[in-house]
Amino acid sequence: MKKLLILMVAVAIITLAACGSDDEADSGSSEGGDTYKVGATQIVEHPSLDAAYEGFKDALADAGLEVEYDFQSAQNDQNNVKPISDGFVADDVDLIFANSTPSALGALQATSDIPIVFTSVTDAVDAGLVPSMDEAGENITGVVDLHPEQIDATVEFINTYFEGATIGMVYNAGEQNSVSQVESVKAAAEEQGLEVVERTVANSAEVQQAATTLVGEADVFYIITDNTVVSALDSVVGVANDQDIPLIVGEPDSLAGGGFATFGIDYHTIGYRTGEMAVEILTGEMSPSDFPAEYPPEIQLFMNKQAAEEQGIEWNSEWDDQAQFVEQ
Repeated sequence: MKKLLILMVAVAIITLAACGSDDEADSGSSEGGDTYKVGATQIVEHPSLDAAYEGFKDALADAGLEVEYDFQSAQNDQNNVKPISDGFVADDVDLIFANSTPSALGALQATSDIPIVFTSVTDAVDAGLVPSMDEAGENITGVVDLHPEQIDATVEFINTYFEGATIGMVYNAGEQNSVSQVESVKAAAEEQGLEVVERTVANSAEVQQAATTLVGEADVFYIITDNTVVSALDSVVGVANDQDIPLIVGEPDSLAGGGFATFGIDYHTIGYRTGEMAVEILTGEMSPSDFPAEYPPEIQLFMNKQAAEEQGIEWNSEWDDQAQFVEQ
């Protein structure tokens, strides 16, 4: 009888332990070896957005979290944006990583409960993602991709080394981040006494023709971080090289694609910082509303010497000390 009682107690202990393990597995905490579910989405795949996504994943890996990613690209089609986030909500993901302004807007429209962290967003306030750069939304925060001094520095660079140049811009007017940047470029150009001429496109197939129509009007091309145009950057590079038009771009990754110069940021860095935010949110240490949205830490002049040669640009020795160089 005594042996039977001992056996019954042992069975009860094992059963309780097993139940405890099941509860722990359902909790979503990776501390017990479980995996967080993260829905990751971006408007289109191109080097800058891809680098931000890699930085995000690196931050979670460095923190030791086990994560199951559901990555979905909208393939540069606005109609795909919200359904992707609706799917994440239906799948009950633990967090949404929204990599671009359209992706962040789609996520915010889809849920007010699931935490959202964004990056590669140019103006989070103007887009309506957060109330201000000092105040996060209830379930959303992140890191923008435009340093406050970036556009002013770029336009000043153009006027310094291509004095009096008319700036040609191609962008998708359907991208809120692009409209905001173009307005900032116009304001900066006015202060420098420069003129801006622009062409708008609806999709990447229209980019080459738009750039071609600027020939004869624009002395310098300035391609901002417009997802539609950057995804077809080779079209602009071809026109710039053929017509000896300096091509200024909005971020360093476009230099590897044939751009000449940029005052840019490192997209892997802003993606990594967004990932650090995600770690604290997933582990319950912070909520999105505890993190005000952030600017990139700094900007740097980046240049591509090969592109300068192909675009007929006379090299200035000052650039040797000022710039970091990117090869294509």
